[in-house]
Amino acid sequence: MTSLEKSSLKTKQTINKIIVYTVCIFLSILSIFPFLTMIVNATRGTYEIQQTSVSLIPSTHLIDNIKILLGKSFNPLVGFMNSMIISVGATVCALYFSSLTAYGLVAYSWKLRRPFFTFIMCVLMLPSQVLIIGFYQFMYRIHWTNSYWPLILPAIAAPAVVFFMRQYLLATLSLDIVNSARIDGAHEFYTFNMIILPIMKPALAVQGIFLFVFNWNQFFLPLVLLTDRSKYTMPIMASLLRGDIYRTEFGAVYLALTLTVLPLFIVYFILSKYIIAGVTLGAIKE
Repeated sequence: MTSLEKSSLKTKQTINKIIVYTVCIFLSILSIFPFLTMIVNATRGTYEIQQTSVSLIPSTHLIDNIKILLGKSFNPLVGFMNSMIISVGATVCALYFSSLTAYGLVAYSWKLRRPFFTFIMCVLMLPSQVLIIGFYQFMYRIHWTNSYWPLILPAIAAPAVVFFMRQYLLATLSLDIVNSARIDGAHEFYTFNMIILPIMKPALAVQGIFLFVFNWNQFFLPLVLLTDRSKYTMPIMASLLRGDIYRTEFGAVYLALTLTVLPLFIVYFILSKYIIAGVTLGAIKE
């Protein structure tokens, strides 16, 4: 290869890198822009937002928005605690029992294993909106309509998480590890808790983010089941800020939305390293 060809090849590679970096930067800005607009609008007044809805320059109305927010019976600490109890409880239940179910589908050989997995996939295709009326009637009859339990315990049955965990275990789990633990006298739950769960850390982190975001953003089901204001979640409290028919304080609404979204960023940043570890796990070859 001549020096001219080498120079041409390097030029093409440089141009390709510039194009890739430009596209990535553009997509990153496009993803961050709605959140940045929301945070900036939380510092602006209602008149400013109505005049120019999109702005990247913070204003000086943050203290006023906080006063308006607290004056509308919006208690961020109560809403945060309620949402945290529901989201953490439902996420932990879904992750543990779905992983346990997936482990049973992979590590054990039994006659109805495939029909059982097919049944789980059939349940996955049922939309939750179809079941909401019957679910509410059942909760009403057992007097659970104003409780957190209907929002936490049903998360044990999470077909999508079972499917994801099963596929992950099929690709990463060696049954020799399970057989070695059994030979050493380890009980089945000990094997699962101490050996299998650490192997599933990347998958648990990915599904943990998705489940936490889903449960934190749930609006319709908590609105139907929870009637006590002291048990309202953050999304319900934020929706009630637009109940004034004469004037809506958009700055306070954006501030409430910012407070609602903030825990989701924290959870993502905590678990992101496990996601990256899961992506690079298959790239390392011994």
